[in-house]
Amino acid sequence: MEDSVITFLEKTLQRIPSSSLKSILNEWGFLSAQQLQDLHFQQSKHILHNKVLAFCEENGMRIRHVIQLDMIYNCEYPNKRNWSVYQFSGQQDDALVLNVTEFSQKFKVNLKDLLRHVSIGMKQFEDDAVWIRVAWGDNFTKPNQFKPTYVVYQLQTPYVFISNLNVKHRPLLSQALVIATKHDEIKEIQLRGRCLKSLKDLVLRRYKQSFQTYQPKPLQERHCPERDQGIVHEHAKRLADLKEVATQTFGDGPLPKLETAVFKLETKFKDPENRILTNRPEPFRCAVKFSSPSFLESLKSLVTLGVASTPVSPLLSSIPQKARNHFVISERGPGVPSTPAP
Repeated sequence: MEDSVITFLEKTLQRIPSSSLKSILNEWGFLSAQQLQDLHFQQSKHILHNKVLAFCEENGMRIRHVIQLDMIYNCEYPNKRNWSVYQFSGQQDDALVLNVTEFSQKFKVNLKDLLRHVSIGMKQFEDDAVWIRVAWGDNFTKPNQFKPTYVVYQLQTPYVFISNLNVKHRPLLSQALVIATKHDEIKEIQLRGRCLKSLKDLVLRRYKQSFQTYQPKPLQERHCPERDQGIVHEHAKRLADLKEVATQTFGDGPLPKLETAVFKLETKFKDPENRILTNRPEPFRCAVKFSSPSFLESLKSLVTLGVASTPVSPLLSSIPQKARNHFVISERGPGVPSTPAP
């Protein structure tokens, strides 16, 4: 094997958790049944990886085989990557009859016409999701297999999920996707995160939504009786009210997992006592970022515990309905900035 192939395989094996190595190697299918039996998965990763490397060299492994292994790992652990959501528009008349074979052929042909050295791998799943792995080179250098772009296209929907795409390659990938999916354009919708399933649930409305019919009123302070029993009863009633507000705002089911919510302020500074900033012609700019392993669930918990004030600001409570977690607040109100196609 070439040194570059060995290095690529080593790095791929290092990312695979020991608990999943056996199942991923089985799905890969490159090692024979006897070779898999000869592997002792209780051994240290170093010894185990060396045996896998020896078997792969014995089987005459090529770069395409390692690409397949890398795709299997990323499909198994999509939350290891950061994803951005893009949306197609201008659907052509025959876009609804698009099949996987036609999409794959058009995508590969168009991208390879634009770039001489590019490596493309594809894998389809039962949920109509097509995974695409693109390793970028240029007209003079071979594709860099260590920093690929991953694309997940949900068939029969206007949404695509992209990870690790730099500015240089955005126009190329954009053109290939638009032509292959039979649309006119594509743009980012300002929804980003690591949990691919939650991003899909948000844009495809595949979670139990909450539809408020009225805006909850702030909870009023109540006079607590002096007796202990009265205090306990009052506290329990307040917690029940808070839980009701949280349920009305966010629903009673599990919420999609988002790690961040970002709000950028671009508006005039208004303070009659601070004329220096008020008289500035350019807008006042700042950014607020909320971070949590599961931001929406954390916010719901804060409301339930009475830590967050109620009613919850529509800027926060409307995130699931709008399927956005990056906003710009301007003089016209909160909105989504216009961004170039990927």
